[in-house]
Amino acid sequence: MDDHDAWRARLDDLADAHDLPAGAAERLAALLRLVRDDDTAPTTVRDPAVAVEAHVADSLAALALEPVRAAARLADLGSGAGFPGLPLAVALPGARVDLVESLVRKCAFLERAVEACAAGNARIVCARAEAWDARDVDVVSVRAVAPLAVLVEYAAPLLREGGVLVAWKGRRDEAEERAGAAAAEIVGLEPREVVAVPPRPGADHRTLHVYAKVRPTPARFPRRPGMARKRPLAA
Repeated sequence: MDDHDAWRARLDDLADAHDLPAGAAERLAALLRLVRDDDTAPTTVRDPAVAVEAHVADSLAALALEPVRAAARLADLGSGAGFPGLPLAVALPGARVDLVESLVRKCAFLERAVEACAAGNARIVCARAEAWDARDVDVVSVRAVAPLAVLVEYAAPLLREGGVLVAWKGRRDEAEERAGAAAAEIVGLEPREVVAVPPRPGADHRTLHVYAKVRPTPARFPRRPGMARKRPLAA
């Protein structure tokens, strides 16, 4: 089996494992081909044989969470090359998925990526999370963007009460988790669970950090763009 056959077969396996809609594997294959062939793809992982694990399998891991599977509206912050937002859009055709990205060049790539994988339920929002005026989002997803204390502040104003933040992280860090919990308390969220993702090539210690919105976020949030990083709430 050559590399193409192997990664394409892996997509079929992922589609079966997650009970994805008919045609999902081919749509995800088209996304990986675009990432491979488009020189402007904003990721260093472009070989489909590697990206099928690092990007697609990693994104679909969130389908293990019931709030993600049930989401009617999902916002993917710092969407970059479209992960995890686009695989989740393909997996959840009944959900509206907003791909929130502040850099214009990345937004331009996302436009091509949405077309490549025929994700008609995905929309590009070219704005910073703090400047986006959305509300009542069911799930905020975010991968490889910032520390947990910053992510909860980004997510809280966007989420409806009962909605959840799902943050992709690597090996657990007690200090980062304490800071995340402290910041969450301020913005109306609370930690719910940390889900260990089954090991796979290149990701031996992957975790999903889940926070639920349990009360209204104070009116002073969001702070102006850049403040969450510059002056984290838990500092």
